[in-house]
Amino acid sequence: MNDITPKAGLRRQESATTGATHLVAADAAMLRYDDLSNGDRELVRQCVLDTLGVAIAGIDEDVTRIVRDFCQREGSTPVSSLIGHGGRMSVRQAALINGTAAHALDYDDCNLIMPGHVSAAVLPAVLSVADARGSSGRDLITAFAAGYEAGSSVGAMLAPGHYDRGFHATGTTGTLGAAAACARLMQLDVESTAQALSIAATTAAGLKGLFGTMAKPFHAGRASENGVLAAELAAAGFFARGDAIECRQGFADTHTPTFDPALAQVRPAAGRYLHSNLFKYHAACYGTHGVIECALLLRDQLGERVAQIDSLLLEVAPENDKACNIPHPNSSFESRFSMRHTVGMALTGHDTAAADAYGEESLSDERIARLRAVTTVTYIPDVNMAHSFITARLSDGSTVRLGFDAGTPASDLGSQHAKLVRKFRALVAPVLGASRCESLIDAIDALDQMQNVSALLALTQRASV
Repeated sequence: MNDITPKAGLRRQESATTGATHLVAADAAMLRYDDLSNGDRELVRQCVLDTLGVAIAGIDEDVTRIVRDFCQREGSTPVSSLIGHGGRMSVRQAALINGTAAHALDYDDCNLIMPGHVSAAVLPAVLSVADARGSSGRDLITAFAAGYEAGSSVGAMLAPGHYDRGFHATGTTGTLGAAAACARLMQLDVESTAQALSIAATTAAGLKGLFGTMAKPFHAGRASENGVLAAELAAAGFFARGDAIECRQGFADTHTPTFDPALAQVRPAAGRYLHSNLFKYHAACYGTHGVIECALLLRDQLGERVAQIDSLLLEVAPENDKACNIPHPNSSFESRFSMRHTVGMALTGHDTAAADAYGEESLSDERIARLRAVTTVTYIPDVNMAHSFITARLSDGSTVRLGFDAGTPASDLGSQHAKLVRKFRALVAPVLGASRCESLIDAIDALDQMQNVSALLALTQRASV
C-alpha cells in the first residue's frame, strides 16, 4: 500500500501539468504587462470604465443595498473600499457588494464565447485585492486581462452545453476568472494559481432559472467574492488538486456534456478573448439586443404606422428561450429578460438605454401590453443569441422584415470609447456629480500611470457636501 500511494500521486501531478487547469493557470500566472498590446490595454481600460459606470449606477438598487446591509451587520476588518460609498469592508465583502452592484442593472459588458459577463465577476474581485495591497494601475490592468482570458477560456471549453444545461456562466466560469485575476495580482506561481482555479471550481455556482430575480446580480457578486477567497486560500497553502477543471467528476465532467479541453491550447483569432467583448447600450439581457435594434429600425421605417402593427414575429437563437423569453414580465427585473417587452419598449419610444425605464412606466403601458400579446417568438439555428430578425404584419396586409446582428464586436476602439464615455456620463453624473464623473473618466484613461489603485476607488465615492 505504501508503494502505490506515492506513484498514484505522482501520476496525478504529471497529468495536471498538461491538462486544461494547468494551461489556464500558466497563461494567467505568466502574463506580463508588456505582453499586452496597445489594443489589449485600451480594451481593459474600456472594461474598467464601463463596469465602474454600471456599478456606480447600481449602488442604490435594492439588491445591492440588501447585500451591503447584510455585510455591515456581519462586521469585518475594513481594508477594501465599497464603490460609491464611504467606509471599507473586508476584501471578500467588498468584492461581493461591488460585484452585485456591477450586475444589478444588467447593463454590464459580456462575451458570447464564454457566454457571460466577465468584467462584472473579475473587476470587483481584483479591485478589492488591489485596494488592500496598494497595487498600481499596471498591476490592475495585467491582472484583469489574466482573469478575463482565464474565465473566457474555461467558458469556451465548456460551451455550449454548460449554458444550455442551465448554468449562468457569469457565476460559474466567472468565479474561475476572478480567481485567476486575484492570483495574478498576488503574483502566485503556476502551481498555486492552478490550486486557486481548483478551489474556485468547487465553489462556483449560478442558475439561469433565477434570471429575472435578484439572484442574477448576486451571481456576479458571489463569483467575485469566491474568486478572492480561492486566491487567498491558495496563497496560504490550501491544497485542493491541480486539475479540477478536467478531472473525473470535476468541473467540466459535472457541468457540461460538451467539454473541449483542446481549446485550452488555442488562442482566439483576435489573439485574446478581450477582443470579443461586447458592451451594452440597452439596459437588458444581451439576448434582447438584436431584437431591440430590429425594433428601432422598424420604428424608424414605420413612424406613426407602428400603431397599425397587427402581429410581430421574432426570429432568434434557440438559447434565447432559456435566457430572455419571459412573456408577461411583472417587475423591472423580469422586463429586462423579456424579448416581447423590450421590443414593445423600443417600438413605443421608451428609452431602452435608460436604466430606470424597465419599471412601472413601461410595465403599465397598454401599447406595450398590446404588442406583447401579438408577438410570436420562433427559433432559428446557427446564429448567435444577439443576431435576430423581426417581421411586422400591418393592418393593411403589408409586411416588413428586418434583421440585426448585435453580436459583432466593434472594430473602431476610438469610436467605442466615445460611446462608452457618453454612457458613463449618463449613469455616473446623476450619482456622483459632473465634476467627479469627469475626474473618473480622466483617471481611467490614465490608469497605466496610476501608482495606487486606491486613488481610483476614492474617486468613485460621492463627494461630501
